[in-house]
Amino acid sequence: MNLPLITAFIAIFFTQVIKYPIAYLTNRKKAKISVITSTGGMPSSHSAAVSSLITALTLEYGFSSPLVAISTIFGVIIMFDSMGVRRQSGEQGIVLDIIARHHIAEIDNIKHHPNENSNPLITKFDVKNYDRMIINRYLGHKPSEVVVGVLTGMVVAMIVRMIIPT
Repeated sequence: MNLPLITAFIAIFFTQVIKYPIAYLTNRKKAKISVITSTGGMPSSHSAAVSSLITALTLEYGFSSPLVAISTIFGVIIMFDSMGVRRQSGEQGIVLDIIARHHIAEIDNIKHHPNENSNPLITKFDVKNYDRMIINRYLGHKPSEVVVGVLTGMVVAMIVRMIIPT
């Protein structure tokens, strides 16, 4: 049985499921059940997955194992990426959404009040499905979400190790 792999999947599932109760407790008005299947948010399931994998490998093979070294390096890359590139992409997505909504308002105004300066191409832009087309606005993680994800993953690995001995 590949306990490190099972542990990582359990950590992903667990952290995704607890995102809703955490969102509900921190902001009841904005909490949506869809947070369970989304990226971003508290805690980071990516960080929980890699930290549980690293912890499970450490418990099974020892800290000097090359498997622990490899998983640690990839774990650090994943966590850095979630706080850096993915977070910045999410922030840029918010800015693009603001610009697009402003543009849609202009299109609506032009359609209802055309003038001689109106560009006919602008009015052909289809905005009916805009809300369905936008990607999740929040892709990355705050450092606190990564830290809680790491701690959650470590705890999950230790609990799984106690429940399923090797």
